[in-house]
Amino acid sequence: MADAPAIELTGVGRRYGERWALRDATVTVPAGATLVIFGPNGAGKSTLLRVLATLLRPHTGTASVLGEELPRREWAVRGKVGLLAHDALLYRDLSARENLRFHARLHKLGEERAEQLLEATRLLPRADDPVRTLSRGLLQRVAVCRAVLHDPPLLLLDEPRANLDPAAAELIEPLIGRESGRTRVITSHDPVGGLAEADLALGLRNGSQALLGPTSEIDTAAVEALYR
Repeated sequence: MADAPAIELTGVGRRYGERWALRDATVTVPAGATLVIFGPNGAGKSTLLRVLATLLRPHTGTASVLGEELPRREWAVRGKVGLLAHDALLYRDLSARENLRFHARLHKLGEERAEQLLEATRLLPRADDPVRTLSRGLLQRVAVCRAVLHDPPLLLLDEPRANLDPAAAELIEPLIGRESGRTRVITSHDPVGGLAEADLALGLRNGSQALLGPTSEIDTAAVEALYR
């Protein structure tokens, strides 16, 4: 169905042992929209991204991603999601080019896609260096390339501009910004910037949902209160 939401969560929870990392998350994200998630460290932001990426299974509630029920249909979701996590998810002894070509083969893509992304992010001069030798900023650019390599309709971005200077952030903007046309879920600690680039905002505190609504109806003070 063309109007089906990209994400539907109802009462989703995830625990580690006896500790609940996420409780009763309930949110609907229309296709093509951007959801920004705010909250202090340990609030549950990364846990929620990992549930959406099918890396963690929820213990409570119901979840649907790109029209597929989780976890029953998680296999149908994985190839349609691009995840940019704090861990770059790269093989550190391989070069940027080797990493991207490896992921291209996993998605049955040609090597030209990897080369296009290396050029777009100005990584060609360092493309054959092991990624363990790259600065954190260059490593982040390679991770962005890996996340969008297969042209996924859904991007899950954990503080995507971390470690990037303004010029590098501008380079990746066509790949992960609004103009990419993808549905996006972004975590952020920047109330002003996060609200400006999203359509919906979700605030988490101690794993629980403390704020939810259109960004046009949420002010920075409400976001800042999550961190107190």
